[in-house]
Amino acid sequence: MIDTTSIEQAVARGHFVINPHGVSMWPMIRNGKDSVLIEPVDGRLSKYDIPLYKDRLGRYVIHRIIEVTDTGYIICGDGLFEKEYDITDANIIGIVAGFFRKEKFIPCTSKGYMFYVKLWVGLMFVRKPIIVTVRKCRILRNYINIAFTRLKNGEPLIRKKKK
Repeated sequence: MIDTTSIEQAVARGHFVINPHGVSMWPMIRNGKDSVLIEPVDGRLSKYDIPLYKDRLGRYVIHRIIEVTDTGYIICGDGLFEKEYDITDANIIGIVAGFFRKEKFIPCTSKGYMFYVKLWVGLMFVRKPIIVTVRKCRILRNYINIAFTRLKNGEPLIRKKKK
């Protein structure tokens, strides 16, 4: 079991690299492939920043700020379309300074990254159909790969259920 206080302590000491799991920040962060660099927070965060925070259930979450309010932040993962409200500065542990894609480090200040962020957040109103379509295409691709593998191995496409 992970000693959760060590995450807060590691971030407070400086740079901390973590491998996030899940699809909530896809397409920016790919599950099991990319790593993110977390730094300590210095003051209030801004729109487009990506905090590492603890949610109401005590889970560590990395999602993007899409709006700053007087009392906190409205946050949504890049791969999600439901907003999370009432995240305050007290919930925030650190901020993503950049991420590693393969061997390359991409800072959250780069022009290409900022273009992506502004475009993706700007497309919030059409994000749901885009994400649903991509997920269905991935499922279909997996079924096709399984079918080709079975054909290649001389197996039947549809396996009979055992009684």
